[in-house]
Amino acid sequence: RGMVEKILPRKNHFVRPAVANVDVLVIFAASVNPITEPFLIDRVAAIAGDQEVQVVLCVNKCDLDPAVDLTRIYKNAGFTVIQTSAETGEGVEQLRQILAGKFAAFTGNSGVGKSSILNALAPELNLPVGEVSEKLGRGRHTTRHVQLYTIGDALVADTPGFSSFDTDQMEVILKENLQYAFPEFGRYLGQCQFRDCSHRAEPGCAVTEALKNGEIGRTRYDSYLRLYEKASQINEWELK
Repeated sequence: RGMVEKILPRKNHFVRPAVANVDVLVIFAASVNPITEPFLIDRVAAIAGDQEVQVVLCVNKCDLDPAVDLTRIYKNAGFTVIQTSAETGEGVEQLRQILAGKFAAFTGNSGVGKSSILNALAPELNLPVGEVSEKLGRGRHTTRHVQLYTIGDALVADTPGFSSFDTDQMEVILKENLQYAFPEFGRYLGQCQFRDCSHRAEPGCAVTEALKNGEIGRTRYDSYLRLYEKASQINEWELK
């Protein structure tokens, strides 16, 4: 038994996944069974970036598909990207080093292999692993609640997987702040013709110019537009 003695202030918190005070958010993705939609990655990464939480992209199941394009997109965007495989052990030790001494949360779409990688990091956990439907291309929820595990000197929160429908339950970032949640935009901010540039259709925009020059990825920019549109429908007072 235990009791709550005091409630400490939160340095960050997330609605989906339901965790708080994390040092690093590890987003799991794959290019095979199930294929991760880039917008799912971008939505979660933007929320983390808005709260100044370190993001690591774990491209899993690379023994089946190395996900070259996915890896390239997010490395170019400035993220730490690890290619992993629970079957071969590739990338597991690299991930362990990143987790060392931190409180981390694992998140990603259902069936992408979060629990399998946890088992690779700590075989004694022997967590149940679900099968992925070949017909539907998505996994079943083997993790149904947030569970904390000790991995060496790290604490890892395994969270339930989500689908594209679950993005509606996630936090919305103020449209004025959204540009700062995309790290690859950083070097171009302040260089636009207009100070209040939204980086959509304004003339003299340094961000859209970088997009034309291939310095910003198309899928990342498309995600920015989708998130901006969603944020434009929310009043600031609704977020309080």
